[in-house]
Amino acid sequence: MAHIVVLGAGVGGVTTAFELAELRRPGDRLTVVSDNPDFSFTPSNPWVAVGWRQPEEILVPMQPIFDRLKIDFLHAGAKRLDCDNNRIELADGNRLDYDFLVIATGPKLAFEEVEGLGPEGHTTSICTTPHAREAAVAWQRFLEDPGPIVVGAVQGASCFGPAYEFAFIMDAELRRRRLRDRVPMTFVTSEPYIGHLGLAGVGDSKGMLESELRQHHINWITNAKVARIEDGRMEVAELDEQGETKRQHELAFRNAMMLPAFKGIDALMGNEGLVNPRGFVLIDEFQRNPKYPNVYAVGVCVAIPPIEPTPVPTGVPKTGYMIETMAYAAALNIQAALEGREPEAVASWNAICLADMGDTGIAFVAMPEMPPRNVNWMKKGKWVHYAKVAFERYFLRKVRRGTAENIFEKYVLKTMGIEKLRPS
Repeated sequence: MAHIVVLGAGVGGVTTAFELAELRRPGDRLTVVSDNPDFSFTPSNPWVAVGWRQPEEILVPMQPIFDRLKIDFLHAGAKRLDCDNNRIELADGNRLDYDFLVIATGPKLAFEEVEGLGPEGHTTSICTTPHAREAAVAWQRFLEDPGPIVVGAVQGASCFGPAYEFAFIMDAELRRRRLRDRVPMTFVTSEPYIGHLGLAGVGDSKGMLESELRQHHINWITNAKVARIEDGRMEVAELDEQGETKRQHELAFRNAMMLPAFKGIDALMGNEGLVNPRGFVLIDEFQRNPKYPNVYAVGVCVAIPPIEPTPVPTGVPKTGYMIETMAYAAALNIQAALEGREPEAVASWNAICLADMGDTGIAFVAMPEMPPRNVNWMKKGKWVHYAKVAFERYFLRKVRRGTAENIFEKYVLKTMGIEKLRPS
Protein backbone atom coordinates (compact mmCIF):
# COMPACT_ATOMS: atom_id res chain seq x y z
CA MET A 1 0.00 0.00 0.00
CA ALA A 2 1.11 3.57 -0.69
CA HIS A 3 1.80 6.54 1.54
CA ILE A 4 0.61 9.82 0.03
CA VAL A 5 1.76 13.09 1.64
CA VAL A 6 0.22 16.50 1.04
CA LEU A 7 2.54 19.32 2.06
CA GLY A 8 0.42 22.34 2.95
CA ALA A 9 -3.12 22.89 4.23
CA GLY A 10 -4.36 25.96 2.40
CA VAL A 11 -6.94 25.96 -0.38
CA GLY A 12 -4.80 23.70 -2.57
CA GLY A 13 -3.65 21.33 0.15
CA VAL A 14 -7.00 20.88 1.86
CA THR A 15 -8.84 20.40 -1.44
CA THR A 16 -6.27 17.84 -2.60
CA ALA A 17 -6.46 15.96 0.70
CA PHE A 18 -10.26 15.81 0.56
CA GLU A 19 -10.17 14.53 -3.02
CA LEU A 20 -7.54 11.89 -2.20
CA ALA A 21 -9.50 10.75 0.85
CA GLU A 22 -12.29 9.72 -1.52
CA LEU A 23 -10.06 8.27 -4.26
CA ARG A 24 -7.45 6.31 -2.28
CA ARG A 25 -7.56 2.53 -2.07
CA PRO A 26 -8.27 0.68 1.17
CA GLY A 27 -5.00 0.51 3.07
CA ASP A 28 -3.42 3.58 1.45
CA ARG A 29 -2.14 6.05 4.03
CA LEU A 30 -2.76 9.77 3.60
CA THR A 31 -0.86 12.42 5.60
CA VAL A 32 -1.13 16.21 5.56
CA VAL A 33 1.82 18.27 6.81
CA SER A 34 1.36 21.93 7.68
CA ASP A 35 3.07 24.50 9.88
CA ASN A 36 -0.37 25.91 10.69
CA PRO A 37 -2.98 23.95 12.64
CA ASP A 38 -5.83 25.94 11.07
CA PHE A 39 -7.19 26.38 7.58
CA SER A 40 -7.57 30.07 6.75
CA PHE A 41 -9.86 31.45 4.05
CA THR A 42 -7.31 33.87 2.58
CA PRO A 43 -9.75 35.83 0.33
CA SER A 44 -11.41 37.21 3.49
CA ASN A 45 -8.21 38.77 4.85
CA PRO A 46 -9.01 42.27 3.48
CA TRP A 47 -12.24 42.19 5.51
CA VAL A 48 -10.30 41.15 8.64
CA ALA A 49 -7.90 44.06 8.14
CA VAL A 50 -10.70 46.66 8.49
CA GLY A 51 -12.63 44.83 11.18
CA TRP A 52 -15.42 43.46 8.97
CA ARG A 53 -14.45 39.93 9.98
CA GLN A 54 -12.82 38.55 13.10
CA PRO A 55 -9.95 36.10 12.44
CA GLU A 56 -11.73 33.23 14.18
CA GLU A 57 -14.62 33.58 11.70
CA ILE A 58 -12.42 32.49 8.78
CA LEU A 59 -10.23 29.93 10.59
CA VAL A 60 -11.02 26.21 10.81
CA PRO A 61 -9.02 23.89 13.12
CA MET A 62 -8.10 20.94 10.91
CA GLN A 63 -7.15 18.17 13.33
CA PRO A 64 -10.77 17.06 14.10
CA ILE A 65 -11.69 17.12 10.42
CA PHE A 66 -8.67 15.10 9.32
CA ASP A 67 -9.29 12.65 12.18
CA ARG A 68 -12.84 12.13 10.94
CA LEU A 69 -11.58 11.46 7.41
CA LYS A 70 -8.81 9.14 8.68
CA ILE A 71 -6.10 11.47 7.41
CA ASP A 72 -2.94 11.76 9.51
CA PHE A 73 -2.08 15.37 10.34
CA LEU A 74 1.38 16.57 11.30
CA HIS A 75 1.52 20.12 12.61
CA ALA A 76 5.11 20.69 11.56
CA GLY A 77 6.90 22.75 8.96
CA ALA A 78 9.13 21.25 6.28
CA LYS A 79 12.84 21.93 6.58
CA ARG A 80 14.09 20.20 3.42
CA LEU A 81 12.79 18.00 0.64
CA ASP A 82 14.93 15.01 -0.34
CA CYS A 83 13.11 13.91 -3.47
CA ASP A 84 15.88 11.51 -4.51
CA ASN A 85 15.03 9.44 -1.43
CA ASN A 86 11.29 10.24 -1.23
CA ARG A 87 11.70 11.93 2.13
CA ILE A 88 10.78 15.16 3.89
CA GLU A 89 12.91 16.49 6.72
CA LEU A 90 10.61 18.27 9.15
CA ALA A 91 11.40 21.34 11.22
CA ASP A 92 10.98 19.34 14.45
CA GLY A 93 13.84 17.01 13.45
CA ASN A 94 11.70 14.09 12.31
CA ARG A 95 11.63 12.59 8.83
CA LEU A 96 8.66 11.52 6.76
CA ASP A 97 8.88 9.06 3.88
CA TYR A 98 6.37 9.06 1.04
CA ASP A 99 5.45 7.19 -2.11
CA PHE A 100 3.61 10.16 -3.61
CA LEU A 101 3.99 13.80 -2.63
CA VAL A 102 1.71 16.74 -3.40
CA ILE A 103 3.36 20.11 -2.80
CA ALA A 104 0.74 22.70 -1.92
CA THR A 105 2.71 25.02 0.32
CA GLY A 106 1.66 28.33 -1.13
CA PRO A 107 4.42 30.94 -1.41
CA LYS A 108 7.03 32.51 0.78
CA LEU A 109 6.34 36.23 1.06
CA ALA A 110 9.47 38.00 -0.18
CA PHE A 111 9.23 41.11 1.98
CA GLU A 112 13.02 41.22 2.25
CA GLU A 113 13.34 42.15 -1.41
CA VAL A 114 12.23 45.74 -0.69
CA GLU A 115 13.79 47.59 2.20
CA GLY A 116 11.21 48.43 4.86
CA LEU A 117 8.42 46.31 3.33
CA GLY A 118 6.06 44.20 5.40
CA PRO A 119 4.83 43.84 8.99
CA GLU A 120 8.41 43.76 10.28
CA GLY A 121 9.03 46.97 8.35
CA HIS A 122 6.71 49.90 7.84
CA THR A 123 3.76 48.49 5.86
CA THR A 124 0.94 46.13 6.71
CA SER A 125 -0.02 42.94 4.88
CA ILE A 126 -3.22 41.05 4.06
CA CYS A 127 -1.41 37.96 2.73
CA THR A 128 -2.07 35.84 5.83
CA THR A 129 -4.71 35.99 8.53
CA PRO A 130 -2.15 36.76 11.28
CA HIS A 131 -0.91 39.63 9.10
CA ALA A 132 -4.48 40.82 8.58
CA ARG A 133 -5.04 40.72 12.34
CA GLU A 134 -2.01 43.00 12.81
CA ALA A 135 -3.28 45.24 10.00
CA ALA A 136 -6.62 45.58 11.80
CA VAL A 137 -4.83 46.87 14.90
CA ALA A 138 -2.91 49.38 12.76
CA TRP A 139 -6.18 50.38 11.06
CA GLN A 140 -7.83 51.21 14.37
CA ARG A 141 -4.87 53.41 15.32
CA PHE A 142 -5.09 55.06 11.90
CA LEU A 143 -8.77 55.88 12.35
CA GLU A 144 -7.91 57.89 15.47
CA ASP A 145 -5.52 60.07 13.48
CA PRO A 146 -6.19 59.62 9.74
CA GLY A 147 -3.95 60.82 6.94
CA PRO A 148 -2.57 59.69 3.56
CA ILE A 149 -2.85 56.03 2.51
CA VAL A 150 -0.63 54.17 0.04
CA VAL A 151 -1.82 50.78 -1.17
CA GLY A 152 -0.78 48.45 -3.99
CA ALA A 153 1.78 45.84 -5.05
CA VAL A 154 5.56 46.00 -5.42
CA GLN A 155 7.73 44.75 -8.26
CA GLY A 156 7.50 41.01 -8.85
CA ALA A 157 4.04 40.74 -7.28
CA SER A 158 1.64 38.36 -9.00
CA CYS A 159 -1.65 38.67 -7.11
CA PHE A 160 -2.99 42.16 -7.76
CA GLY A 161 -6.68 41.61 -7.11
CA PRO A 162 -6.43 41.84 -3.29
CA ALA A 163 -4.61 45.19 -3.59
CA TYR A 164 -7.47 46.67 -5.60
CA GLU A 165 -9.98 45.08 -3.23
CA PHE A 166 -8.31 46.52 -0.16
CA ALA A 167 -8.10 50.01 -1.67
CA PHE A 168 -11.84 50.04 -2.34
CA ILE A 169 -12.70 48.39 0.98
CA MET A 170 -10.74 51.03 2.90
CA ASP A 171 -12.44 53.70 0.82
CA ALA A 172 -15.87 52.28 1.67
CA GLU A 173 -15.10 52.07 5.39
CA LEU A 174 -13.73 55.62 5.46
CA ARG A 175 -16.84 56.91 3.70
CA ARG A 176 -19.01 55.05 6.19
CA ARG A 177 -17.17 56.79 9.04
CA ARG A 178 -17.27 60.19 7.28
CA LEU A 179 -13.47 60.31 7.26
CA ARG A 180 -12.80 59.91 3.54
CA ASP A 181 -12.31 63.66 3.00
CA ARG A 182 -9.32 63.57 5.36
CA VAL A 183 -7.52 60.69 3.60
CA PRO A 184 -5.69 61.15 0.27
CA MET A 185 -5.17 57.72 -1.32
CA THR A 186 -2.58 56.56 -3.86
CA PHE A 187 -2.54 53.17 -5.58
CA VAL A 188 1.03 52.12 -6.42
CA THR A 189 1.49 49.09 -8.67
CA SER A 190 4.14 47.36 -10.75
CA GLU A 191 1.52 46.71 -13.45
CA PRO A 192 2.19 48.51 -16.75
CA TYR A 193 -1.33 49.91 -16.59
CA ILE A 194 -4.29 49.84 -14.23
CA GLY A 195 -6.24 46.61 -14.68
CA HIS A 196 -3.36 44.57 -16.13
CA LEU A 197 -3.72 42.18 -13.15
CA GLY A 198 -0.74 40.09 -14.25
CA LEU A 199 -3.00 38.81 -17.05
CA ALA A 200 -2.44 41.44 -19.75
CA GLY A 201 -5.89 42.73 -18.87
CA VAL A 202 -9.23 40.96 -18.81
CA GLY A 203 -12.10 42.37 -20.86
CA ASP A 204 -12.29 46.11 -20.21
CA SER A 205 -10.38 45.86 -16.93
CA LYS A 206 -8.19 48.86 -17.78
CA GLY A 207 -11.05 51.23 -18.48
CA MET A 208 -13.30 49.88 -15.76
CA LEU A 209 -10.74 49.99 -12.95
CA GLU A 210 -9.37 53.37 -14.01
CA SER A 211 -12.93 54.70 -13.93
CA GLU A 212 -13.53 53.21 -10.48
CA LEU A 213 -10.31 54.70 -9.10
CA ARG A 214 -11.27 58.11 -10.46
CA GLN A 215 -14.79 57.93 -9.06
CA HIS A 216 -13.35 57.02 -5.66
CA HIS A 217 -10.71 59.78 -5.81
CA ILE A 218 -7.81 57.34 -5.69
CA ASN A 219 -4.68 58.48 -7.53
CA TRP A 220 -2.37 55.90 -9.08
CA ILE A 221 1.19 55.24 -10.20
CA THR A 222 1.85 52.36 -12.63
CA ASN A 223 5.16 50.86 -13.78
CA ALA A 224 6.16 51.52 -10.20
CA LYS A 225 9.32 50.14 -8.62
CA VAL A 226 9.41 50.65 -4.86
CA ALA A 227 12.97 51.51 -3.86
CA ARG A 228 12.66 51.90 -0.11
CA ILE A 229 10.10 52.35 2.63
CA GLU A 230 10.70 54.26 5.83
CA ASP A 231 8.35 55.13 8.66
CA GLY A 232 5.71 57.26 6.96
CA ARG A 233 7.56 57.59 3.65
CA MET A 234 7.84 55.51 0.46
CA GLU A 235 10.32 56.06 -2.36
CA VAL A 236 8.94 54.99 -5.74
CA ALA A 237 10.52 55.11 -9.21
CA GLU A 238 8.00 55.35 -12.04
CA LEU A 239 9.43 53.73 -15.19
CA ASP A 240 8.60 54.32 -18.84
CA GLU A 241 7.85 51.64 -21.42
CA GLN A 242 11.57 51.07 -22.00
CA GLY A 243 12.17 50.43 -18.30
CA GLU A 244 13.94 53.75 -17.72
CA THR A 245 13.11 55.96 -14.76
CA LYS A 246 10.59 58.58 -15.84
CA ARG A 247 9.85 60.15 -12.47
CA GLN A 248 10.77 59.78 -8.82
CA HIS A 249 8.01 59.88 -6.22
CA GLU A 250 8.30 60.40 -2.48
CA LEU A 251 4.97 59.44 -0.94
CA ALA A 252 4.04 60.28 2.63
CA PHE A 253 1.65 57.90 4.35
CA ARG A 254 -0.07 57.35 7.66
CA ASN A 255 -1.10 53.84 6.63
CA ALA A 256 0.33 51.63 3.87
CA MET A 257 -0.36 48.11 2.59
CA MET A 258 1.81 46.80 -0.25
CA LEU A 259 1.63 43.22 -1.54
CA PRO A 260 5.07 41.58 -1.87
CA ALA A 261 6.54 39.37 -4.56
CA PHE A 262 6.25 35.62 -3.97
CA LYS A 263 8.84 32.86 -4.11
CA GLY A 264 9.09 29.24 -3.04
CA ILE A 265 9.43 28.29 0.62
CA ASP A 266 12.94 27.63 1.95
CA ALA A 267 12.46 23.84 1.95
CA LEU A 268 12.04 23.92 -1.85
CA MET A 269 14.81 26.32 -2.78
CA GLY A 270 17.83 24.89 -4.59
CA ASN A 271 16.24 21.54 -5.50
CA GLU A 272 17.54 21.27 -9.07
CA GLY A 273 14.95 19.87 -11.41
CA LEU A 274 12.18 20.33 -8.85
CA VAL A 275 11.94 24.13 -8.80
CA ASN A 276 12.90 27.14 -10.88
CA PRO A 277 15.33 29.80 -9.56
CA ARG A 278 12.50 31.51 -7.64
CA GLY A 279 11.62 28.23 -5.92
CA PHE A 280 8.36 27.55 -7.76
CA VAL A 281 7.68 23.89 -8.59
CA LEU A 282 8.05 22.79 -12.20
CA ILE A 283 5.17 20.65 -13.45
CA ASP A 284 3.89 19.03 -16.63
CA GLU A 285 0.29 19.11 -17.87
CA PHE A 286 -0.66 16.44 -15.33
CA GLN A 287 0.61 18.46 -12.32
CA ARG A 288 3.68 16.18 -12.06
CA ASN A 289 7.28 17.29 -11.72
CA PRO A 290 9.21 16.16 -14.82
CA LYS A 291 12.25 14.98 -12.84
CA TYR A 292 10.33 13.34 -10.00
CA PRO A 293 7.08 11.93 -11.48
CA ASN A 294 5.80 10.86 -8.04
CA VAL A 295 5.87 14.52 -6.95
CA TYR A 296 2.91 16.72 -7.83
CA ALA A 297 2.24 20.39 -7.14
CA VAL A 298 -0.90 22.54 -6.96
CA GLY A 299 -1.65 26.16 -6.19
CA VAL A 300 0.48 29.25 -5.83
CA CYS A 301 3.69 27.21 -5.46
CA VAL A 302 3.45 26.12 -9.13
CA ALA A 303 5.75 27.76 -11.70
CA ILE A 304 3.92 29.77 -14.37
CA PRO A 305 5.85 32.07 -16.72
CA PRO A 306 4.73 35.70 -17.06
CA ILE A 307 2.12 36.25 -19.77
CA GLU A 308 4.18 39.05 -21.33
CA PRO A 309 7.31 41.09 -20.59
CA THR A 310 6.61 44.28 -18.63
CA PRO A 311 8.89 47.23 -17.77
CA VAL A 312 8.61 46.29 -14.09
CA PRO A 313 8.44 42.54 -13.37
CA THR A 314 4.96 41.15 -12.74
CA GLY A 315 3.88 37.59 -12.05
CA VAL A 316 0.76 35.61 -12.95
CA PRO A 317 -2.01 35.05 -10.37
CA LYS A 318 -3.38 31.63 -9.48
CA THR A 319 -7.04 31.96 -8.56
CA GLY A 320 -9.21 29.68 -6.47
CA TYR A 321 -10.96 27.95 -9.36
CA MET A 322 -7.63 27.17 -11.02
CA ILE A 323 -6.26 25.80 -7.74
CA GLU A 324 -9.32 23.60 -7.16
CA THR A 325 -9.00 22.06 -10.62
CA MET A 326 -5.26 21.53 -10.11
CA ALA A 327 -6.06 19.66 -6.89
CA TYR A 328 -8.69 17.50 -8.55
CA ALA A 329 -6.42 16.69 -11.51
CA ALA A 330 -3.49 15.81 -9.23
CA ALA A 331 -5.70 13.50 -7.14
CA LEU A 332 -7.10 11.74 -10.22
CA ASN A 333 -3.61 11.23 -11.63
CA ILE A 334 -2.30 9.83 -8.36
CA GLN A 335 -5.25 7.45 -8.36
CA ALA A 336 -4.31 6.42 -11.91
CA ALA A 337 -0.69 5.79 -10.84
CA LEU A 338 -1.86 3.67 -7.89
CA GLU A 339 -3.94 1.58 -10.29
CA GLY A 340 -1.15 1.26 -12.85
CA ARG A 341 -2.76 3.57 -15.41
CA GLU A 342 -1.34 6.53 -17.30
CA PRO A 343 -2.40 10.01 -16.15
CA GLU A 344 -5.19 11.71 -18.08
CA ALA A 345 -6.58 14.53 -15.94
CA VAL A 346 -5.61 18.06 -16.91
CA ALA A 347 -6.56 21.08 -14.82
CA SER A 348 -8.66 23.92 -16.22
CA TRP A 349 -6.21 26.81 -16.21
CA ASN A 350 -8.81 29.53 -16.18
CA ALA A 351 -8.68 32.72 -14.11
CA ILE A 352 -11.96 33.44 -12.36
CA CYS A 353 -12.13 36.02 -9.58
CA LEU A 354 -14.71 37.75 -7.42
CA ALA A 355 -13.23 41.04 -6.20
CA ASP A 356 -15.09 42.86 -3.44
CA MET A 357 -15.16 46.66 -3.53
CA GLY A 358 -16.78 47.32 -0.18
CA ASP A 359 -20.36 47.95 -1.28
CA THR A 360 -20.16 46.55 -4.81
CA GLY A 361 -17.72 44.29 -6.66
CA ILE A 362 -16.07 43.26 -9.91
CA ALA A 363 -15.94 39.76 -11.40
CA PHE A 364 -13.48 38.82 -14.09
CA VAL A 365 -13.17 35.67 -16.18
CA ALA A 366 -10.20 34.74 -18.38
CA MET A 367 -10.60 31.37 -20.11
CA PRO A 368 -7.90 30.29 -20.59
CA GLU A 369 -5.63 32.43 -18.45
CA MET A 370 -3.10 32.78 -21.27
CA PRO A 371 -4.47 34.81 -24.23
CA PRO A 372 -5.95 34.46 -26.80
CA ARG A 373 -9.04 33.49 -24.82
CA ASN A 374 -12.37 31.86 -25.44
CA VAL A 375 -13.98 33.90 -22.65
CA ASN A 376 -12.64 37.33 -21.67
CA TRP A 377 -14.86 39.62 -19.63
CA MET A 378 -15.16 41.76 -16.54
CA LYS A 379 -18.42 42.93 -14.97
CA LYS A 380 -19.34 45.12 -12.03
CA GLY A 381 -22.32 44.92 -9.71
CA LYS A 382 -23.52 44.54 -6.14
CA TRP A 383 -24.18 40.89 -6.98
CA VAL A 384 -20.40 40.30 -6.94
CA HIS A 385 -20.14 41.57 -3.37
CA TYR A 386 -22.98 39.31 -2.26
CA ALA A 387 -21.59 36.39 -4.29
CA LYS A 388 -18.22 36.67 -2.56
CA VAL A 389 -19.84 36.75 0.87
CA ALA A 390 -21.88 33.66 -0.04
CA PHE A 391 -18.82 31.93 -1.50
CA GLU A 392 -16.90 32.50 1.74
CA ARG A 393 -19.67 30.75 3.65
CA TYR A 394 -19.90 27.90 1.14
CA PHE A 395 -16.16 27.26 1.12
CA LEU A 396 -15.81 27.34 4.91
CA ARG A 397 -18.75 24.95 5.12
CA LYS A 398 -16.97 22.66 2.66
CA VAL A 399 -13.85 22.64 4.83
CA ARG A 400 -15.75 22.03 8.06
CA ARG A 401 -17.62 19.14 6.45
CA GLY A 402 -14.48 17.70 4.88
CA THR A 403 -16.14 17.41 1.49
CA ALA A 404 -14.38 17.31 -1.87
CA GLU A 405 -17.12 19.13 -3.77
CA ASN A 406 -15.87 21.82 -6.11
CA ILE A 407 -17.46 24.98 -4.76
CA PHE A 408 -16.56 27.06 -7.80
CA GLU A 409 -18.58 24.76 -10.04
CA LYS A 410 -21.48 24.43 -7.65
CA TYR A 411 -21.89 28.10 -6.88
CA VAL A 412 -19.66 30.68 -8.55
CA LEU A 413 -19.76 29.47 -12.15
CA LYS A 414 -23.50 28.93 -11.94
CA THR A 415 -23.92 32.46 -10.61
CA MET A 416 -21.90 33.83 -13.51
CA GLY A 417 -23.76 31.74 -16.06
CA ILE A 418 -20.60 29.96 -17.18
CA GLU A 419 -20.61 26.37 -18.34
CA LYS A 420 -19.37 23.65 -16.02
CA LEU A 421 -15.66 23.02 -16.45
CA ARG A 422 -13.83 20.13 -14.81
CA PRO A 423 -10.61 18.32 -15.58
CA SER A 424 -11.21 15.49 -18.02
